[in-house]
Amino acid sequence: MPIQNVSDTARWVAIYRAMETERKDAIFRDPYARKLAGESGEEIVNNMKRGKQAAWAMIVRTAVMDEIIRQCIAEGADTIVNLAAGLDARPWRMDLPSSLHWIDVDLPGILNHKTEMLKDERTRCRYEAVTMDLRERPARKALFTRIGAAAKKQPLALSQ
Repeated sequence: MPIQNVSDTARWVAIYRAMETERKDAIFRDPYARKLAGESGEEIVNNMKRGKQAAWAMIVRTAVMDEIIRQCIAEGADTIVNLAAGLDARPWRMDLPSSLHWIDVDLPGILNHKTEMLKDERTRCRYEAVTMDLRERPARKALFTRIGAAAKKQPLALSQ
């Protein structure tokens, strides 16, 4: 199995988003997914038993989370915290208010890969990448305290 660590699952799911994006009747578009997943993401899906057949669940989950985010923003959310963000490209691909503060939190390897791959692209909102091992309680608590103090409304926390 070509999965070496937990961050490789982000590459796997990105391929599913790329597969959906390439459909004529796609329910969402992620033009960055294939680039972010790279060859290793493709290899993961191709080497999994029924790998492509399992895509529908992640595709539906992505579409549902998009709708939840839109609803929260419509209700006044000004901050979104994406925990274990992986290769999620919502700040680049979704129609978001420029005033929205989007914070991705994940391990340095995967988050640095994403920001490097998308460095020439513009986000649709104020974007912040926080590299952190979420298992580290003091660092996590400090981050949540900082975010909570800055948000006008209680932040929406997503977990990929």
